[in-house]
Amino acid sequence: RLTRNLEAAVGIALFEKTSFGTNPTRDAERLARRVRLAFYELTQAKAEIEALAGAGGGRTVIGALPLVRSHLLPAALLEFSQANPQHAVEIVDGTYPNLLAGLRSGDIDIVMGALRDPPLPVDVEQEHLFDDPLSIVARAGHPLTSRRRLTTRALRNFQWIAPRRGSPLRVHYEALFSAAGVAPPQASLECNSMGAARAFLLESDRLMLLSAQQVHYELRAGLLVTLPHPSGTVVRPIGLTLRRDWQPTGAQAQLLDVLRRVARSAARYAHPPVASRAALAHPRRNLWG
Repeated sequence: RLTRNLEAAVGIALFEKTSFGTNPTRDAERLARRVRLAFYELTQAKAEIEALAGAGGGRTVIGALPLVRSHLLPAALLEFSQANPQHAVEIVDGTYPNLLAGLRSGDIDIVMGALRDPPLPVDVEQEHLFDDPLSIVARAGHPLTSRRRLTTRALRNFQWIAPRRGSPLRVHYEALFSAAGVAPPQASLECNSMGAARAFLLESDRLMLLSAQQVHYELRAGLLVTLPHPSGTVVRPIGLTLRRDWQPTGAQAQLLDVLRRVARSAARYAHPPVASRAALAHPRRNLWG
């Protein structure tokens, strides 16, 4: 009876009967998203009132895509939390479609990572922060590090860890080989987990197309090295995805400023380090001890 009353009030059908049972219509899904967003805005208003009274600190949920999880986002949040210890920040990872859905419904406040080319829904917008160069990543002491010149055909002789299908990185991975007129190697491993990818790289001669940002600490420790992209400088745009009409609280505005500044400082990685002579000679380490 309640659902029938709601349908009568809004003047649209919210549920439909199918062979799989009664399901919500697209209009019902849009209504549910807007209701969740309305409750979110009320929560934000409460946090702002409490902040004006000197109590409470609010909360921000960040949807983190693979690039920013390893180094960039932790560095920004460490700085922000020093100045705003009362403000809670939650990091959520997942696929881009899931993070975008959470952003539109108010479950997520900010999505940070690689920007997308296809047209976005009208209620979200993208903010470009910097262009991130891609490199070939391998373990220290990999056979290819002894070569003076790296060709695509030489890269194809090794096994790879391929990016997940449908991701922007997968497009760059396939273009790496198609630009040289060769087919990509048979990828027996497709991986979207950096934890697993690091293990595969450190314990084998596999290669992976990545940003130096994603293996920042492994490069600094000399465990992994970056090899130059055969096509020269190849970049992908990195930035923020936000709801178009979002009005951040004072603390959230400060968080955005920190994210922007720390992200733009990543320009110093515009030319990621190529394997140094010391790194080339680094012995292979056993990840499992």
